[in-house]
Amino acid sequence: MGEWQTTGCVLCAQNCGLKVLVEDDKITRVKPDRENPRSKGYACRKGLKLPFHQYPADRITRPLKRVGDKFEAVSWDQALDEIAHKMKSVVKEHGPRSLAYMGGGSQGGHMETAFGVSLLRGMGSQYYYSSAGQEFSGHWWVTGRVMGRQYNISGPDEHNTEMLVAWGWNGMESHQMPRAPIALKEISKDPDRILVAVDPRKSETASIANIHLALRPGTDALLIKAMIAILLEKGCENETYLDDHVAGWDRVRPWFENFDAKGAVEVCGLEYDSVLEFCRLMATKRWSFHQDLGIYMGRHSTLNSYLLYILGAVCGVFQTPGGNLIPGMVMPMGFNADERNPKVWRTIATDMPPAAAGSFPPAVMPEEILSDHPERLRAVYVSACNPLRSYPDTTAYEKAFSSLDLLVVNDIVMSETARLAHYVLPCRSFYEAWDTTFFPWTYPEIYMQLRRPVVPVPGECLEAAQIHTELAGRLGLVPDIPDSLYEAAKGDRLAFGGELMTWASEEPRAFKAMPFVLAKTLGAEWDSAAKAALWGLLMTAPEKFRNNAARAGFEPDFLQGDKIFQALTETPQGLWVGKVDTGNPMADIKTESGRLEIYIPELADQARDLNPEDEARDLKMPEEFPLVLNAGRHTRFTMNSLMRNPEWNNGKRDCTIAVNPDDAEAMGLEDGQTAKITTAAGSETGEIQVSGQVGQGMVLIPHGFGLNYQGRVHGINVNRLTLNTHRDPIGTPLHRFVPCRVEAVVP
Repeated sequence: MGEWQTTGCVLCAQNCGLKVLVEDDKITRVKPDRENPRSKGYACRKGLKLPFHQYPADRITRPLKRVGDKFEAVSWDQALDEIAHKMKSVVKEHGPRSLAYMGGGSQGGHMETAFGVSLLRGMGSQYYYSSAGQEFSGHWWVTGRVMGRQYNISGPDEHNTEMLVAWGWNGMESHQMPRAPIALKEISKDPDRILVAVDPRKSETASIANIHLALRPGTDALLIKAMIAILLEKGCENETYLDDHVAGWDRVRPWFENFDAKGAVEVCGLEYDSVLEFCRLMATKRWSFHQDLGIYMGRHSTLNSYLLYILGAVCGVFQTPGGNLIPGMVMPMGFNADERNPKVWRTIATDMPPAAAGSFPPAVMPEEILSDHPERLRAVYVSACNPLRSYPDTTAYEKAFSSLDLLVVNDIVMSETARLAHYVLPCRSFYEAWDTTFFPWTYPEIYMQLRRPVVPVPGECLEAAQIHTELAGRLGLVPDIPDSLYEAAKGDRLAFGGELMTWASEEPRAFKAMPFVLAKTLGAEWDSAAKAALWGLLMTAPEKFRNNAARAGFEPDFLQGDKIFQALTETPQGLWVGKVDTGNPMADIKTESGRLEIYIPELADQARDLNPEDEARDLKMPEEFPLVLNAGRHTRFTMNSLMRNPEWNNGKRDCTIAVNPDDAEAMGLEDGQTAKITTAAGSETGEIQVSGQVGQGMVLIPHGFGLNYQGRVHGINVNRLTLNTHRDPIGTPLHRFVPCRVEAVVP
C-alpha cells in the first residue's frame, strides 16, 4: 500500500499544494492539495505531471569529473578538493572579479541562494547572476528608483480591484498569481468588474477579457505615453494623490503636455475611441495592473516599466486598496544594489549594474567571459539552472563556457550546461530535500510552506546548500567551530541558539559564515543545510516581519521564530505566517522622500523624446526580417528545462512555429508544414501552426524545448534564435521583439 504525502509544486513560482502517492519509495500519482491555504485545491497540468521531473533518465547520482571528452565518477572529497584548489588559484592569480556564481533562480527552492551568495562574497566577488536578471533587470531597476528598493515589486490587489489590466501577461497559461485561471475568469464574469488585456495577440487571457487592446508589437511605451497625455488633457489625473505621495511630478508632467496622442494611438494600430474609453475607466475605476514579459522583454523594456509607473502614479493606484501593493515578505527576493553606490560593482566588459535586486543579467555573461580584459570571468559556479537552454544566445554561451578555466555545475541531471562542465555535482531533487521559496504573491497575508523529503535520496546526492557548505569549508570560509556547538546541536534548539550567539559574539568571522555554521551543526543533525538555515533566518528575522507575524497570531517574543519554524514543520501544506499592516501601506515606500520618486534622470530624455513619428519610422521591419518573433511563448505545454522527457506532452502539439492565418497565406505556408525560421542569430526548422491567436506580423515559438534527452532533441531551442546582445541597456534580452523571417522548407 502506498501513502499520500503532502508537498508543493516546484515547477513554477506559485508552488501550488500537491498530494503525491508514494509507492515503493517512488512518486506514482499526483493530485491537488485541497488543504493548501493558498492554492485551495488548484493545480495545473504541469504539477500533475510531476513524476516526469522527478524521474528523468539522465539523472546523475555521483560526482563527475571531465577527463578529456568524457566524464568519470569521482569521490566527493576528490571533486570538492580539486574544485576548491582551482577556484582559489583562479582568484589568487586574476582577482575576485574572475569568479561568478549563477544560481538562486529555482522555482522550487530558494535556500541555496544564501549559501551560494555567501560563498561568492567570501571569495571577494559580487558577480551573482540569476534568472531575475534574465527577465526583470529593467523593471527591478526602475522599482529601486521609484520605490526605494529593487525588490519592492508591487502586485495587483486582485481581490479588491474593480479593473485588472493584464499588460503583456497571459495569466491563463503562465499563472504568476495564485489560482490565476480561476481568478481571471471570476473577474471577467463579474458584472461589477472588468478584465482588460493589452496584448498584440489574442492570448488565452485576451480571449476571456472584457476588453482587448490588440496593439502593434513593440508599441507599449508609445501607448502608455499617449494614455498619460490623454488623462492630463482631460484633467483626469489624481491631483490629491500626486500632491501627497509623488515626488518629481513637476519635472515629469511636461513630457506629456501637447503630445500627439492621436498620432501615437494610430501608430499603435488602435482606435482612438477605444483608448479614450480605456483612459476613462482608469480615471473612474479602482484599478490595478499585472505586467509580464510582453513589457519586460518587449521593445523599450525599461522605458515600458518606467512609463507604467508614471501612469499608475497619475491615477493613484500604488499602495492603495484595489490597486498595486507591495506584498509582505518572509525574506526579500534579493537585496538592493544601487549602482550609484561606488561600492557596488559593475561588469568589466559591458559596464552593467546588478539591477535585479543584486543580480546581474545573464545576457552579458558571454561577453564577460570572452573579453580580453585581465579581470574577465574565468570561473563560473552554476547551480540549479541550465544557461544553455534558459538564457539568450545558446551559441554564444557554448563558446564562452567552453573557454572557462573552471565550470562547475550542480544539478539533478546531465543538462546541456553540465555537458560542458569540468565538474558536475549531483543534487537532491526538491522531493528528496527540505526547502522553501520566498515568492510574495498573497497580499495582505504572507504564506509559507516548508517542503520536506517524500522519497529517498538516490546514490550520493546532496542538497545544493550542503554542496556549497562543503566547498566553503575547503575554501577556508568557515571559522573553526567548537565541539561544544556540535554537542549543543544534538539537543534543544533554543539552548543551541544561546550557545551559538555566545560563540558568534566572540568569533569575528561567524556572522558572515552563519549559513555554513548552521549547516555544519544543526544541518548535520537534520541532514539538511537548508532546513537549518531557515531556522536561523526565522530566529533572526527583522522587526517588520516579526510585526507581520504577530498579526498572524505569533506572539512577538524571543520564541517567535522558533514557534513559526515548529508550526511549519507540523503543517506540511503550509500556513499564513504573517499579515501586513493594511492601515499604512505607504510605509513600505523606502525612498529618501518617503514618496514615489518618479523622476529618473537616466530615462528622462528617452521618455520625453518618444514620439509617434520616430516610432513609425523605427518600427518598419527590414526586408530581410519582416516579422517579429515572440521568443518564449508561455503555454501549458512548456516547462523551461525542468521536465526533459518529451513524453510528458505525449500526443500534444507542444512546440510549433505559430503564425497568423493572413501571414501564412501570404508566405504560402499551411498548417503542419515544415518551415525554417531565421533571425540574426541563426536558423531553426519546425512545424507551422496557423492560429488566429497570433497577431499579424508576429511569430510565436515556446521556450523550454530543444533539450537533448537520451540522444534525441525534441522541438526548437528558441535561444538559438536570440542574440545576447539584442537587449535593453539595463540587460534584459528583448525576446518579445526579435526580427525574423519564415520560409517553407523545400523537400
